[in-house]
Amino acid sequence: MKFAPLSSLRKVRYVLPVAIATTLFSLPMVSPVLAQEQLTRMVTVTGRGVENIPTTISQVRLGVEVQGRTAEEVQQEAAQRTNAVVELLRSRNVDQLTTTGIYLSPQYNYENGSQELVGYTASNTVSFEIPTEQAGDILDASVSAGASRIDGISFTAEEEAIATAQNQALREATQEAQEQADVVLAALGLSRDEVVNIQINGAMPPMPPIPLARGAVEQLALSDAPTPVVGGEQQIEASVTLQISY
Repeated sequence: MKFAPLSSLRKVRYVLPVAIATTLFSLPMVSPVLAQEQLTRMVTVTGRGVENIPTTISQVRLGVEVQGRTAEEVQQEAAQRTNAVVELLRSRNVDQLTTTGIYLSPQYNYENGSQELVGYTASNTVSFEIPTEQAGDILDASVSAGASRIDGISFTAEEEAIATAQNQALREATQEAQEQADVVLAALGLSRDEVVNIQINGAMPPMPPIPLARGAVEQLALSDAPTPVVGGEQQIEASVTLQISY
């Protein structure tokens, strides 16, 4: 067997690194600054659209509250008065009539570090929806039928009206976002290219219920004048965030 001379092995060892280095330097090189610029040439803008629409539906929560000496006494009276109120509401064809609470609790008198049972309180509550123009009459009639508490009333628009308003608010938000991008880019002598990312936020929730004090309920029972109920407007808000390349 013949071996290559030592001088030949040394030549091979030195030729290989040179070949690798030559290959590496021959690969296309991308400027780090250019690569970073390509990644960050993007502007992020958020537009907002708001539509106000009239509310047409009243969401009401009311009920019966009774106090007495025994649990059986107050529960029976609360049940009788609640049945009368529910029958009235059904006769008026209210929507979404639902029992929202049935409560019975003892009442104590605390004196000199001790407690004495003095009676019980029972309450039954329901919720329902009614056209706003009928809400005042329904409140008055419910109190006359036996309701002794009105826990709150809130107002909302029809679902179809909300959907239409939300679509319009989204269009307004999208247009505003694009206009913001145009103003900023024009000030820099640039122009927008294309939208690369979109984030959409939907409508705001309806207004929270407005509580009615117990004293006001008593006034409803004593007053001959109809209770005025004004729903006002519901604000539908949408926002759109765009990432636009330039």
